[in-house]
Amino acid sequence: MIERRSFDSLGGADHGWLKAKHHFSFASYNDPKRMGWGALRVWNDDTIASQTGFPPHPHADMEIITYVREGAITHRDSLGNEGRTEAGDVQVMSAGTGITHSEYNLEPNSTRIFQIWIIPDGHGKPPSWGAKPFPAGERSGRFVALASGFKDDTDALPLRTDARVLGATLKAGETTQYALAKDRYAYLVPAKGSVELNGIKLDARDGAAIHNEPTLEVKALEDTELVLVDTSR
Repeated sequence: MIERRSFDSLGGADHGWLKAKHHFSFASYNDPKRMGWGALRVWNDDTIASQTGFPPHPHADMEIITYVREGAITHRDSLGNEGRTEAGDVQVMSAGTGITHSEYNLEPNSTRIFQIWIIPDGHGKPPSWGAKPFPAGERSGRFVALASGFKDDTDALPLRTDARVLGATLKAGETTQYALAKDRYAYLVPAKGSVELNGIKLDARDGAAIHNEPTLEVKALEDTELVLVDTSR
């Protein structure tokens, strides 16, 4: 089962400094049919104006992954962590028992991010944050785990949930596959470019909700950058 969710069908909000599109219900956007996908709860497509951002605010009991598509985001939190994550790179914040953080675009141009929230497997652990560069060449033609709760994904940022976030870049005409285990839920979004997913066309920033598909075959119709979440129920 693959359900294409076109970019134009997504909920959203325009706050001036922030233009957001929501793949799932979030804030004032509420769609009972789009409350999450397995343990995946939030996938926001955010465009943040230069010299603006999210002021300090708290979170708890959530795995929050930020994939930077264009520009860079600067993070600060109540643990004393600070970092700047650039396009193509990833940061993970495990909110745990509670953390306060800010995310600002201090760049001269707009920054575009995917913000992904996944429900953790347990509670009561201390909060943490980390970031890592993932050069596009290392995921050329194949999916690479960027953040993962699986011990075998040793190069990925750690997650406290039975899930992984993967990235891939494909040249026009290239094809790659991903094996999806039984009873898993997957959600795929082309950050750039268009693809065919098991014969279904997806344009840039469309979403695909996937279940009971043992093999995902992705063919690039043009140069593309992909983000995929594979999660449990």
